[in-house]
Amino acid sequence: MKRRFTRPGRPIALKLLVLLSVPLVSLVGLWAFAATLTGGDGLRLLEINNLVSNLADPSEQINIQLQRERLASAEFLTSAKPYRELINQRSRTDTAVSAFRRRASLQENKSPEMTAQLKVLNGELDRIPEVRRGIDARSIDTIQVITTYSDIVDASFRMYDQMILVPDMALYRLARSVTMLGEAKELLSRERAMIVHFLEAREVGPADRALFTEMSATRRLLHAQALTHLDPEVAAAYQQLTGSAGYRDFIAIEDAIRGQATANGLPATAGAWLARGDKLAAAVERNQDEAVQSLVDRVNPTATAILIKIGIAGGVGLIAVVASVVLSLRFRGRLVRELAGLRDAAAHFSEVRLAGVVEHLRKGGAKPEVEPLDTGAQTNEVRDIVHAFNSVQATAVEAAVDQAELRDGVRRVFVSLARRNQSLLHRQLRQLDGMERRAEDPAILADLFKLDHLTTRMRRHAESLIILSDQTPGRGWRNPVAAVDVLRAAVAEVEEYARVEVAQPPALAIAGPVVTDVVHLLAELVENATLFSPPLTRVDVRAHRVAEGLQVDIEDRGLGLPEAELGQLNARLAEPPEFDLAESDRIGLFVVARLAARHGIRARLRPSPYGGITASVTLPAALLSDQPALTGGR
Repeated sequence: MKRRFTRPGRPIALKLLVLLSVPLVSLVGLWAFAATLTGGDGLRLLEINNLVSNLADPSEQINIQLQRERLASAEFLTSAKPYRELINQRSRTDTAVSAFRRRASLQENKSPEMTAQLKVLNGELDRIPEVRRGIDARSIDTIQVITTYSDIVDASFRMYDQMILVPDMALYRLARSVTMLGEAKELLSRERAMIVHFLEAREVGPADRALFTEMSATRRLLHAQALTHLDPEVAAAYQQLTGSAGYRDFIAIEDAIRGQATANGLPATAGAWLARGDKLAAAVERNQDEAVQSLVDRVNPTATAILIKIGIAGGVGLIAVVASVVLSLRFRGRLVRELAGLRDAAAHFSEVRLAGVVEHLRKGGAKPEVEPLDTGAQTNEVRDIVHAFNSVQATAVEAAVDQAELRDGVRRVFVSLARRNQSLLHRQLRQLDGMERRAEDPAILADLFKLDHLTTRMRRHAESLIILSDQTPGRGWRNPVAAVDVLRAAVAEVEEYARVEVAQPPALAIAGPVVTDVVHLLAELVENATLFSPPLTRVDVRAHRVAEGLQVDIEDRGLGLPEAELGQLNARLAEPPEFDLAESDRIGLFVVARLAARHGIRARLRPSPYGGITASVTLPAALLSDQPALTGGR
């Protein structure tokens, strides 16, 4: 059975879409990753403005106020400053803390690290009231006050470390330097508070000297490291400050406190230390503000430059991605159309054109001219496939022609051999007929009859070869033959004719030209009935009129056939297939089907009431004759 011809374009389109989507999705993903990675740098730079406004500036104000409160607290403990001034400073500190916490709550997109440092800083700020109570009660000394306030300020610097989100390396070094200068400024403030303590104690103890030495050494180190990474315009102010007389005086004060000059008390010039420190602190604070502002001013241009690069690179990349997608989709559409056309043409050739060529050759037609496929493909690869398929097509046609020629040759050989055998058997039958008329011995006559019957069967087998070769036997009848004689002649060509009982048929005659084929058809069915039924059972042959003509039923008492196999056999009888040498065991059914198709006879197999098979043969009215049958009218 032929397959149903369908258009397979949609599966091809889906498969090509899947194949093309893999590199396209990878390309889009790579572009998105690069754009996101680069865009994140610019967005982080722009986020610095928010961080400065909401966290850095407010926390810097806290540091400034805490530094002043620390100094004021040290002076209060030494009775150098009135309590009223300390209360005012505390009020300014509380205002800075409130402003910081209010602005910090507005900051969005805080990283987990930033959130943790904010929590630590707020915890340190919560310690301020406790320190103040200890100062008011004078239950803690100056060093403890300095250390506690320093811890609070240190927490803010750890928060600054989490705020340095600068992807630009030069800008990162500048931001880190500004933070280090801020820490150096904080250490300067601690030294000033320590100087207040030294002035009150009028001496520098070993522990205080070690603490002060650590502060001054760290301040100088941070100051020197920060200056190496500052921009020239920012570094100029610090270098000017470093070379000033006030800075050199403070360096001298640090050296004096760190050295042995204060081992036996403070020098006479110690009273001016605090004033010199205040003057230097004001200059440092001014430079620090300028450095912070310079950093902020550089962030926006850098962020803008990065975003411009993102726009250019992302835009070009997006154009490339879109172009790749468009070209891929166009290529996919063209390839789908070409492949679908190729597959349709190939399917049409295999299911329609090639089958037509085979049928044409089977009927004896000349070798056809098969046009090559032309799908109009523009893709080189598809054109190569079309060319290769045309070669396959030509080979398939050549193979079909060779096979048809081989079948035709085999058929001619069969016909030649069968006609030779048929001619010899005709001569043998005439010879036997003469011998039977001359024989007088009953035993010899019986043997001659057996030999005549055997020769008749051999003639039928020879004629079967002629029929399977789409030829007609040479013998025939000119005049109609009675139906009863036709049935008896068919039974006479069967080996076990003695088991067959023929009921009296209607008084009808069968047209002479078809008598030979009808006898042959019925003989094949009768022989099948005797072969596939037990040897002791009989086979009944009955004939009766029907609306279409004359129906002959041949009924056996065998084992029957399964319904599926019965349906297959009836399909072959209705539409004779090409003779298959592999099924030579049912050659009789092939002969019956050919003869039935030749004369419009309907042959059908059905289950018998006795368990076997009933073969029904319906002879159309066109093959019957009401003229009186002539005996021997050959």
